[in-house]
Amino acid sequence: MVDEQDRLLPIANVGRIMKQILPPSAKLSKEAKQTMQECATEFVSFVTGEASDKCHKENRKTVNGDDICWALSALGFDNYAEAIVRYLHKYREAEREKGSQNKATSSQDKDEESSEDKNGQPAQQTEAPPTPVTMGDKSVTEPS
Repeated sequence: MVDEQDRLLPIANVGRIMKQILPPSAKLSKEAKQTMQECATEFVSFVTGEASDKCHKENRKTVNGDDICWALSALGFDNYAEAIVRYLHKYREAEREKGSQNKATSSQDKDEESSEDKNGQPAQQTEAPPTPVTMGDKSVTEPS
């Protein structure tokens, strides 16, 4: 049988999230953290179970973000679903940009490795280096 603590979200993480919304002088009891730990774990399990059932009916093995959004709506958590859909869209957009940046950087590195002047010396770079840009809590590199 699974140990009770192994099925719950880590209490330190739950407490940290709870403290972020409270004033700095506020305190949290152990009981409050444990209660929220149980509730949050149950909520995650409930939504994930609904999404998993949908995937099973569709003969899929992988639950994705769209399935979670669907499950939230199906369970009546439309406000959460709308917020998660927006987050998922922004996340995928940032990942696409990061992927295209990695491809561009990779091909640029290959071009630089293969480009030599007529004396066999590396060609000098004439482009400006990429400019770092912060998007939310992620940092991406944007070409100049």
